[in-house]
Amino acid sequence: MHTPGYLKLYREGTLKVRIEQAVSALSVCTLCPRECGADRTKGRPGFCKTGIKARVASFGPHFGEESPLVGSHGSGTIFFSSCNLLCTFCQNYDISHLAHGSEATPEELASMMVELADSGCHNINFVTPSHVIPQILEALPYAIEQGLKVPLVYNTGSYDKVESLKLLEGICDIYMPDFKFWDSAWSERYCRAPDYRDVALKAIKEMHAQVGDLVIEHGIAVKGLLLRHLVMPNGVAGTEEIMRFIAESISRHTYVNVMNQYRPCYTSVDDEIIGRSLTIGEFTRAVQAARTAGILRLDKHN
Repeated sequence: MHTPGYLKLYREGTLKVRIEQAVSALSVCTLCPRECGADRTKGRPGFCKTGIKARVASFGPHFGEESPLVGSHGSGTIFFSSCNLLCTFCQNYDISHLAHGSEATPEELASMMVELADSGCHNINFVTPSHVIPQILEALPYAIEQGLKVPLVYNTGSYDKVESLKLLEGICDIYMPDFKFWDSAWSERYCRAPDYRDVALKAIKEMHAQVGDLVIEHGIAVKGLLLRHLVMPNGVAGTEEIMRFIAESISRHTYVNVMNQYRPCYTSVDDEIIGRSLTIGEFTRAVQAARTAGILRLDKHN
């Protein structure tokens, strides 16, 4: 029976130290690769449009995630408003770009976690959390004191600094990164992040170093790396290169979900390259690229 690592760190006082380290980064914010330098402690929003408090768009049991996360009672998702990546094709642009949602205190965020766990959710799934790591950590002791003991999932677009991820070592049980782009030209065009690949490579290596390959007990994920990859039109995502990287530099046993959900949203609808839906042929070739690279654990939908 898996016991989340954050319980041990809470008991020994390490969690308190991590909280102090994370919160201190907000005064001249360097949490993410944008390093915008905003003083978020005074409510001044950074690139992520978020100040001292996290904004939450919604929370509840989610059954649209991968089966090892969903199980019979769902994944307990908490959707944070705003984002540090801001993809032009984001399907949740009302949350990421328009920042719909309400500010939550640490106590309120903790109550959301506990409510989800008490409802039977198998985990707490933080969606787009890169810019609110301090706020998540601040809320965690309150949740632990109310009995939280399910795994924590860090559900990210992989634009994460290694230094920030180290604050989560032993706290996040499951990392779920989406490796979006290989070619810097496309990440610059669609995310204003020409350094995306270099950042993602380091971030995903750090995530795997912390938690290893995905461990599943009785059909439910309890610890490890679950990697997503959204296939995009005209080979924009660089699927072949990404799959080779995973197989050769992470692990052939990485649990990978090659996703076919792409559809043009937000400002991408008029883009000449990605302004259309994915074809069956493009998705089929992407899955084959994963198999050819040697990936041994593909999601059942692949």
